[in-house]
Parts: sequence; structure tokens; C-alpha cells
Amino acid sequence: MCGNLYVVGLGPGDATMLTGQAKAALEAADVLCGYTVYVELVHPLYPDKEIYTTPMRGEVDRCRWALETATGGKHVALVCSGDAGVYGMASPVLELAKDYPEVPVEVVPGVTAALSGAAVLGAPLGHDFCVISLSDLLTPWDVIEKRLQCAAMGDFSLCLYNPASHRRKDHLQRAVDILLAAGKAGETPCATVRNIARPGQEAKLYTLETLRDAPVDMFTTVFVGSSTTRQQGSWLITPRGYHQV
Repeated sequence: MCGNLYVVGLGPGDATMLTGQAKAALEAADVLCGYTVYVELVHPLYPDKEIYTTPMRGEVDRCRWALETATGGKHVALVCSGDAGVYGMASPVLELAKDYPEVPVEVVPGVTAALSGAAVLGAPLGHDFCVISLSDLLTPWDVIEKRLQCAAMGDFSLCLYNPASHRRKDHLQRAVDILLAAGKAGETPCATVRNIARPGQEAKLYTLETLRDAPVDMFTTVFVGSSTTRQQGSWLITPRGYHQV
């Protein structure tokens, strides 16, 4: 008999931000599988579990290993940070799952960085917003550029994932230039949150113009307001419009 495969979103990594459904899946699993950094976040909570880790860019092999291990009868929790369906492992697992129709797959949601980071800042995503990754590893930059332009023209608040890495040092600067050229005002309130819900968490406020030179890395999530977003003390607030009702 096949085991279950749980695709588990861990949220930002702090144990207090695991959902009850995620905890239940991790407890039910025989094996914790995932990118080394993410498995290390939860293995101390379940030290008796078998683990299987792969480095960055081993995603497809990792998903296939999880499906094959479940076929052998073990319950597997394939973990990822944030939400399993938002830049997570749910989509590659489900793409491969057609070759393993006997394996029950359950996608377990988690708190993605857009939401956990927004909570640190207050309510920057209080109205319509877009989430865009600045990584061009899997998405061509011209597609990212078009999405940024459309988001700016639509006056959406933005949450930007993967603003920089060792290889991509200028993507945030390029993104800011695109947003300004597409009509977002230079004084638009913005912010960065680094190491969300982890040791060393740090939030910084900017305008869109000053955001261009903000220090960011792969642990940073960037927030760009809409035309209605305002700074109130240390908070960023994008009104939903209830005061007009």
C-alpha cells in the first residue's frame, strides 16, 4: 500500500507560525524531505524522523524521490518555506504526480512571505495587490518587466520576492526604474522586511525613489505601496476604503 505525500508549507520558519494542518502532516510523516535549509528548520521539532535533503536546484529530483518513496509505503512530508503553492513545491509535485496515480497527494498551505512580512509592516496589502518574483532563473526578464509595468499602471500595491542574490545584484534597481517609468510616484511608501519571523528580523521604510538603493538579499521581501498607501508612524497602511461606506 502506498504512503501519503504531504506537500507542506512551513511559513517563514518559526514554529509558532506553523499551521495546525502543517503540524498534523509533519507528525504523520515518516520522512521529512526538502531543501536542506528548510528541513533544518523543522527537524529539531521532530528529531526522530528520517530526513532526505537536496541542495538548491534539486527540486525535480526531490519531488520524484518523494513520490517514489511514498510508492514504497512511507508517508512523506515534502517541505518548503512559505506556502506550498506560492513559488513552492506543489506545482512540480502535481506535474509529476500523473506518473504516480496511486500516491495520495495533499497540499498543505502555509503563511507566505507576502502575508507574514505585511503583518510586520501593518497593512501594506490592505487592498488589491500583486506578488511578483524578480528572479529570472525560471522566468525571462522581459516577462517580469511586463508584469511590473502592468502592476504599476493598475496602481496595485506590490510584494516583490527574490529581489537579489549573489548573481542578481541589480534586479531591484531595475524593477524600481521600471515602476517609476510606468507611472508610480517617487514618494510612494515602500519597505523591506528581512528574515521574517527569524532571528535578526529587520524592517526598514523607504520611498520608491530611495528603495532603489536599499540593501537586499535572498532573505528580503520588498513591499511597494499604491497611490493610497500611507506611512503612519512605523506602519504602512493601504486603506480598504471602509471609511467611505
